[in-house]
Amino acid sequence: MADSTIVLVTGANSGIGYEAIKILLQSERKYTILLGGRDEGKINSAVETLKKEYSSSHSTLEALHIDLASDESITKAKDTVEDKYGRLDSLVNNAGVSMDATVLAGKLTLREAWAMNWDINVTGTHIATQTFLPLLLKSKDPRIVFNTSGMSSLARCSDPNSPWVKYPEAGLPKPFSTMGYMSSKTGLNMVMVQWARVLKNDGVKVWAVSPGFLATNLGGRPELLKQMGAGDPSQGGRALVGCVEGERDGEVGRVVNGFEEGVQDW
Repeated sequence: MADSTIVLVTGANSGIGYEAIKILLQSERKYTILLGGRDEGKINSAVETLKKEYSSSHSTLEALHIDLASDESITKAKDTVEDKYGRLDSLVNNAGVSMDATVLAGKLTLREAWAMNWDINVTGTHIATQTFLPLLLKSKDPRIVFNTSGMSSLARCSDPNSPWVKYPEAGLPKPFSTMGYMSSKTGLNMVMVQWARVLKNDGVKVWAVSPGFLATNLGGRPELLKQMGAGDPSQGGRALVGCVEGERDGEVGRVVNGFEEGVQDW
């Protein structure tokens, strides 16, 4: 696989990760693409569908089972990539969850929902990065991309003139909030900043991408998001691929916007 770029996209059987893989498959560049996910049935089905749709692609596509809630699964996925390819060129940390609504539905307690938001979006993503790092350091052009959120911006979420900031009436109950998800993505931004610092002298390029308000399965209600004006997930996929293909090399170490030029305020 010396003549192809090896890319792993986690959480890629649907949504933004799936769209990123579609874009990679249409590229004139040659990729070995690993479609990562925790549900083996779903990732195998996604790979089968994409292979049929892009049968003339210059690139190859394979499923890779990886569950960010399991250290054993992450290590096994790394061992699989190492045994088969010996290196990894780009790690796209796309997998994530939004569990706040499960509290309203009575499916999880507040503590359980917050813990899951942080375990997948921050801890599991960090552990995956740490685990795959030896393979990335064997690449001639190693890249790490973290999929964050516009709601991770402290500047945006504290600006009283922002449409994102609303002050509810005094008293209880307070309206539903995705505070757990938002804070976990802010935490993920710090993870990105620290990896960018730690790996600067190793030549590893690191970013986070703020893909925009998109109608994905995150939270389990894509149709509702569409009604609220959410865009197509392909927009976020294009932003992730832009980091892989070098379009955002001038913005290493920042949160780059997927919906417009430039970077997101911290």
